[in-house]
Amino acid sequence: MNTLKARVCNGRLALDEPTDLPEGTEVELTVADDGDDLDAEERAALHSALEEAWASVCAGEMQPMSEFLKELETSE
Repeated sequence: MNTLKARVCNGRLALDEPTDLPEGTEVELTVADDGDDLDAEERAALHSALEEAWASVCAGEMQPMSEFLKELETSE
């Protein structure tokens, strides 16, 4: 099976590279990145958690990853 990449240009799909498919060949296209399965409540919770995490980074409340991993190892 061939993988073909296309972009939307003026509402039409345009291939980014040439193809040797025979004239009239039908192809089925799917969107490469169809997002995620989060609902509105889950997305709001995610954004809230990200904002809280960023606020702690800005406040200097962070630690090196190596220390965090050591804490995880000792908690098991």
